[in-house]
Amino acid sequence: MQTKQLGHSDLHITPLGIGTWAIGGPGYAFAWGSQDDNDSVAAIRKAMDAGLNWIDTAAVYGLGHSEEIVARALDGVSNRPYVFTKCERAWNERREIRPSLKAESIRRECEASLRRLKVDAIDLYQIHWPEPDEDIEEGWIEMARLKQEGKVRNIGVSNFNADQLGRAWSIAPIASLQPPYSLLDRRIEKDVLPFCQEHSIGVIAYSPMKSGLLSGAMTRERAADLPKDDWRSRNPEFQEPRLSRNLQLVELLHQIGMRHSLSPGDVAIAWTLANPLVTAAIVGVRRPDQVSGVIGAATFRLNQAELDEIQQFLAGSQ
Repeated sequence: MQTKQLGHSDLHITPLGIGTWAIGGPGYAFAWGSQDDNDSVAAIRKAMDAGLNWIDTAAVYGLGHSEEIVARALDGVSNRPYVFTKCERAWNERREIRPSLKAESIRRECEASLRRLKVDAIDLYQIHWPEPDEDIEEGWIEMARLKQEGKVRNIGVSNFNADQLGRAWSIAPIASLQPPYSLLDRRIEKDVLPFCQEHSIGVIAYSPMKSGLLSGAMTRERAADLPKDDWRSRNPEFQEPRLSRNLQLVELLHQIGMRHSLSPGDVAIAWTLANPLVTAAIVGVRRPDQVSGVIGAATFRLNQAELDEIQQFLAGSQ
C-alpha cells in the first residue's frame, strides 16, 4: 500500500489509519455504547493485516480504555504500526471530563498515555481541542518540550482553526492537523486547508463517514434506535430533517460504489482523500468484519465524472 509523508515529519503513513474512538466503550459522555474488547482487538489486527500502518487514539476515549486496548492489540506484534494519541481532555475520579492546556496537565497526561500504551515514545502526540483558547500557547510550549525530551516524536493538533494554527506555529512547527472532514462537513476548505498547505502541515481527516452515517450500514430505523449512551443519538445529522437528505446521499454513494464493487463507506472516504491537501483519513472499526467495508478506499480513486455527480447532489440539496 502506498504511503504519504505527513507534513514535514518523518512519518510516512498509509491513506487510511485505524480509528479507536468507539472501542473505548461505554461509561462516559462521548461513548458509542457498549463494545466487546475482543472484537476491538480483532478489528485492529485485521486492519493491520490489510496494510494500514498507523493507529489513532486518545486518552479520553473510554477514559484511558481505548489506549489500553491498543496496547493489547499490539502485544507481540513485530511490525508495529505508528501510534498516535492526544491530550487536553482530562478527567477526575467521578469521570467528569474537563479541558486543560496547562503544562503540568499535558505532561501528566503524556506520562499516563505512555504507560497505558506501553511504549517508550509516542509517534504523534496531538492537542485534542484548542480549549481553553487562552492557554494554547502554554500548552504548545509544553508539547514542544516533550518532543525535545524524546517522550514524543512528533507534535500535532486537532480541531484548531486557522488563527489558532498560526498562534501555535509561531512557537514551534506543527507536524499535522486532525480536523473533521466529510461530505457533510466541509468547513475546513475555506481557510484551514490553505493554511496547512502554506506551512506544510499534514492533514489527517477524521469522521470521513460522519461517524458511520455514510457507511451504508445506517438506516432510518437504526438511527431511531441508537441507545441513549451513544452520543450520535443526540446529533442533528442522525435526526430529521437532515437524516432523510443524508440517507439520499448514501444511496448515491451506494450507486457509485456498485460500479466498482465497493461500499458507500469506501466512496465517502475516497471523496475525502480526493482532496490533494488531505494526507490521510481515519476509519473507525469496531469489529473485524467492518474492515472490508472501508479498506477499498485505500486504493480507490473517484473519477471526475463521479466527483461531479456527488457535487451536483450536494449543490441541489442545500
